[in-house]
Amino acid sequence: MDFLDLTQMGFANLWRTKLRTILTVLGVIIGIGALTSMVSFGTGMQKNITDAFKKNDLFTSLNVTAKKIDLQRIAEGDVEGIQQELSKKSVELNDSVITEIKKIPEIELVFPEIIIPVKIQYRGKETTTSLRAIPVEMKEFPPFNKMKYGAFFSSNSSREVALRNSLLKNLQISVTTGDSIRTDTATHFLQMPADSLINDTMKIITKVVDLSGILRNPFGMMMGGMKHMPFKDSVISMKICGIVEDPEDFGQDRFGRGIFIPVNTAKKIPQLGFNNVWELLGDNQNKGQYNSLYVRVKDIKNMTSVTNRLKDMGLNVFAFSEQLKSIKRAFLIMDSLLGAVGIIALVVAALGIINTMLMSILERTREIGIMKSIGGSEGEIKTIFFTEASVIGFIGAIFGIGLGWVVTRIANIIMNAKLVPQDLPKVDLFYFPWWLIAGAIAFSIVISLAAGLYPAIRAARIDPVRALRHD
Repeated sequence: MDFLDLTQMGFANLWRTKLRTILTVLGVIIGIGALTSMVSFGTGMQKNITDAFKKNDLFTSLNVTAKKIDLQRIAEGDVEGIQQELSKKSVELNDSVITEIKKIPEIELVFPEIIIPVKIQYRGKETTTSLRAIPVEMKEFPPFNKMKYGAFFSSNSSREVALRNSLLKNLQISVTTGDSIRTDTATHFLQMPADSLINDTMKIITKVVDLSGILRNPFGMMMGGMKHMPFKDSVISMKICGIVEDPEDFGQDRFGRGIFIPVNTAKKIPQLGFNNVWELLGDNQNKGQYNSLYVRVKDIKNMTSVTNRLKDMGLNVFAFSEQLKSIKRAFLIMDSLLGAVGIIALVVAALGIINTMLMSILERTREIGIMKSIGGSEGEIKTIFFTEASVIGFIGAIFGIGLGWVVTRIANIIMNAKLVPQDLPKVDLFYFPWWLIAGAIAFSIVISLAAGLYPAIRAARIDPVRALRHD
């Protein structure tokens, strides 16, 4: 008999015991469904984070600081260790250093990271946020290359401001498609068309030191508490030029959820002596010096060489791509744990296959004896049983992948149904790459063949004389 005849015989034998075959295949379907759905969850989470990193160009972004600040030491309260790090000599981040960094051919853009805590007042509403200085060149790159409404700054010295959509929510303002401004009675949100927001003005309030109050009343601060603290408000009115879409929940972009103004305009805004944690910890408050720089590399392939060049300059470099490597390692562990649960289900299914094959041997002992008596070899007998096992594995894999896909779609619909009422974006937590589908089919067939190995060997060793006498 040729291979085709053996295959047809295997299919025919399975068809003779339909119920038993269906129950055995069902076990494989459940096992493969559990395996693929669990692994697809891990790969889906990883894909969402990786895509968010790529979408926001975090793979080509670097953060450069003069000194290395160990955030773990800060969390542990290691004051002595922090002081040792801060006491080390470091390169001053100033315009001269920026000029030197710009000379590196693989670097596309570099600018100082200026972050100022501010208070926003707009149409009688108020909130606090962070103001970030951004150069006009960033309009070519995410997330500023696709403004939700309006446009980016016109120049580095313009008195314009771009907002995150989340800032409007904090101000209880929502952008609508209508042509009139009204208040929603249910949510108390001010609903405004985009045309009414763009080119409107808002007030930006910063805190500045007020020494005049101390000179007039040197004991007022001690006697009057916060009321007499040596600070006052500095108010600046700026025009809204555009609204930036919020970052995705997976892998938020590095620019935060506040407001953005041109870099030269930000340098002129009155403020306190420190803007962010780097300045507070770094004790670097001299004019003309910065505490961190944003560096954008032309291609991800240049990340390693650029990082080494910057470190050779005595600078500390933080790369988001390095963090992604740690994230991928964590996902690899999670995928392994999730896959282990699915494999347990497949092992149970394999026991069902073994049971089905052994029962088939007992029922077909006389048939096997006849095949061997007319010249059937042990190899051909094994092939028949291996064919039956592989068919069970293949059919189980196909329908198991379908089951896993249906289950994940239902889970995704239920989850998004809970996110939408909370005004959160829809997400797809499950992902079926080609290697998962191909791997599930191959793995199912291999498990089935392994399960059919012992029954096939046992069937091949049957004595034809005893088999023919078998009732």
